[in-house]
Amino acid sequence: MRIIQIVLAAALTLSAGCSDRSYTPTVPSSLEVGTNRTVFAATTRAPGPDGSFGPGRSEELSLLELTVSIPPGRQPGELDFAYGNPKPDLQFTMAGRRKFSNVDDFRIRLKQEIAEHPDGERDITLFVHGFNSTQAETAFRAAQLAEDIRMPGATVIYSWPSLGSPLGYAYDGDSVLFARDGLEELLRSLKRINSGDLVIVAHSMGSQLVMDTLRQMEIAEPGWSSDNLGGVVLMSPDLDVEVFRSQVSRFKSLPQPFVVFSSRGDKILNLSQRLRGTHSRERLGNLENIRSVSDLPIEVVDITAFEDGQRGGHFSTATSPALIAILNAARATADAFGHDNVALANLFPGRVIQGQKAIEIEVANISADEGS
Repeated sequence: MRIIQIVLAAALTLSAGCSDRSYTPTVPSSLEVGTNRTVFAATTRAPGPDGSFGPGRSEELSLLELTVSIPPGRQPGELDFAYGNPKPDLQFTMAGRRKFSNVDDFRIRLKQEIAEHPDGERDITLFVHGFNSTQAETAFRAAQLAEDIRMPGATVIYSWPSLGSPLGYAYDGDSVLFARDGLEELLRSLKRINSGDLVIVAHSMGSQLVMDTLRQMEIAEPGWSSDNLGGVVLMSPDLDVEVFRSQVSRFKSLPQPFVVFSSRGDKILNLSQRLRGTHSRERLGNLENIRSVSDLPIEVVDITAFEDGQRGGHFSTATSPALIAILNAARATADAFGHDNVALANLFPGRVIQGQKAIEIEVANISADEGS
């Protein structure tokens, strides 16, 4: 099982920002420029006449294969792209798109992709993006993760109909509710593929979508999550703690490992609190400590030490060179000693706090300490 590797890779999470974000051109010539990564996509976005998938909603689950060209010479963690006229030698570029006519063709192609990996590395990692995201941005981030952390197996994204606008918070919240059935359909379809672990990685508002979907699956089939998932990772989850606890109460048992990346300096989640009129209430992604979740079997990785004060603290796992270096070192340790034999708490420098059931890991920024 490669879950530790996936947990560490997830720390480079899903997000980006741009100006005109409605369409990303396909540039087949970029296949000859950089490193190519396959990203499978399932979406409940409505297709446009130009073949793009924008913020509109669709009852039909569309299935695609995307090929992303990753530019040469970039540093791990870097993600640069454009929409109108991408430069493949410098930027992530969409090199190919294929829409499947049915789910059987999708599963056949996904099986082929998984079979290209060696035994023990045939997992499926499913990424669920957060607020203010487009389909292309999510695909680019997923490709970057797969390349930088050498993700085992196949990469799949679930692209729900976010408006792709900083002003679309209410619309995105409604889209989360709309997108639950599509995510359930995808999860059940992925489990019909004979692969290794199926691991879910969700970012920000996508965590609400994942937890709501798994809750409804647990109500219909108690134990589905722990029986079928190799782990869940919530990155900076924009999720009320009491709502999270209510969701968890419907699980027969939580899939393991269940990891939450949190930061007390997350300004985006602080803004989310104010937008909801709940200034004093924590979100799951900016916990002060683990007291409110101490009785739950989860691991909370506190990355507050890596805030640089310039990006709102919501994407530190993707932008902090020091944290990326720690994640890569932790992955190498897990590779060397065997993932099943290494506890997540033993892979990070810093303080470990044991709750009733929960574990908090306060990751130390060693490079900052050395420079002070």
